[in-house]
Amino acid sequence: MLILGIESSCDETGVALYGTDKGLIADALHTQIEMHRLYGGVVPELASRDHIRRIIPLLNEVMKKAGKTPQDLDAVAVTEGPGLAGALLVGNSVAYGIGLALDIPVVGIHHLEGHLLSSLLADDKPSFPFIALLVSGGHTQIMEVRALGDYELLGETLDDAAGEAFDKTAQALGYSYPGGPAVSALAEKGTPGAIELPRPLIHAPNLDFSFSGLKTAVMNTVRKEPKPLSQEFKNNLARAFVDSVTDVLVTKCLKALKKTGNKSL
Repeated sequence: MLILGIESSCDETGVALYGTDKGLIADALHTQIEMHRLYGGVVPELASRDHIRRIIPLLNEVMKKAGKTPQDLDAVAVTEGPGLAGALLVGNSVAYGIGLALDIPVVGIHHLEGHLLSSLLADDKPSFPFIALLVSGGHTQIMEVRALGDYELLGETLDDAAGEAFDKTAQALGYSYPGGPAVSALAEKGTPGAIELPRPLIHAPNLDFSFSGLKTAVMNTVRKEPKPLSQEFKNNLARAFVDSVTDVLVTKCLKALKKTGNKSL
């Protein structure tokens, strides 16, 4: 089977062709980071309009790369949600339009299930059951994956996701969206232990996360520091933040493995 995949849930337009016998055949991606950087985060209306501009050219590019035509398609898979409503509408409109025109099935994919099972596309793919850690801009979750369609949520963030905390930390240090790359680059130059930050819920018996308090601790630390902030301080605070998030994620994952008896993460 030749399957067309379409993703438009947030700030990237992605199109791919997947063959059940050959795997990934061709793909193309457009990111909106430069556009949203001006506003310090994703602007939903702008995201939707940009998906409209990009999706058909990307579709044509992928077909050309693969040497295929729409008539070769057997099915379409499209991100159904969660995500930005207007952005999802663009991808779904194109997907269902293609399905209707070619009389082929359209399969709606849950955004997080896509993340959850993406490791199965790797050469060294995990065997069921396994523990999965989902860490994205809006989600931080630990799931037990027993089989296709058989998942159990073991723990999730009670407030901010790790990605949101990265963005807020970047803003506090004077850096723009997206915050992850900026904070990570600073952290590589920082000294471990130079600044101490809390590890939220790290000793809690459950597998839930909370990053709002860590974000607040970062902002309070910045407020107390003389201005302008030195580069050394920025590096050290970024390192403290990254170490805190990493410690919490690792500890919770190890607890999940022990709790469920799984050996694979």
